Amino acid sequence: MDIATIHTIHVEWTRAFRLIRSIHPPIDLFEDLADPRDWEALASIESKTNPRIAESIGRLDLVPLARRVSGPGATMVMAPFVHASPDRPGRFTTGHYGVYSAGDSEEVAILEVAYHQKRLMRATDEPPGWHSQFRMMIGAIDHVFADLRGFPLLHDPESWGASQIAARQLREAGHDGVHYRSVRCEDGLCVGAFWPDVIGIPKQADHYEMHWDGNKIDRIYNRRTDQEFALS
Repeated sequence: MDIATIHTIHVEWTRAFRLIRSIHPPIDLFEDLADPRDWEALASIESKTNPRIAESIGRLDLVPLARRVSGPGATMVMAPFVHASPDRPGRFTTGHYGVYSAGDSEEVAILEVAYHQKRLMRATDEPPGWHSQFRMMIGAIDHVFADLRGFPLLHDPESWGASQIAARQLREAGHDGVHYRSVRCEDGLCVGAFWPDVIGIPKQADHYEMHWDGNKIDRIYNRRTDQEFALS
């Protein structure tokens, strides 16, 4: 498709919702107030005494210096970019670069993640049960994105081919991310940011567990409110 036909939109969300696995701890390098220009040197020093440090930090070379963010909570923004991998592609990336995805509501974030968790559980043939723990991150977005809402091909529920190509072209053309319709939650909206500095550092909110019935994610449990919800 011709990306020149894609217009932009200024997205202003005071609350952007992102659901992530609870197993990922904060990365000290990002959380401290160290100058991002010193990250490579600090990472090199630390990895000499603890080789696992380099693995937890990820690939700093994937994020240009000018686009890095640091300080309390920065791990949650930096992580999807420094840990991008072809083993973990998405709608708007083949995995060779990172994308920070967020929804305009709690429901959007849950349904989007539940779908992908279902695919993972099927692929690994997991037995039924309460398997997955997640935490909700809530931040703000105030930025201009490429608006993809009017392009059905880029919202194909089963194929990412066209959307990955369009996203790569938009990123190479200088766009900072995309704004699109949620494919898993009717009337929901999402953003996919191509760089960390596009996103306000989020705060941690509720914790959730997902129940796998052997075929799909059928229930969600909010640990703070002690409420359980069924998924159709």
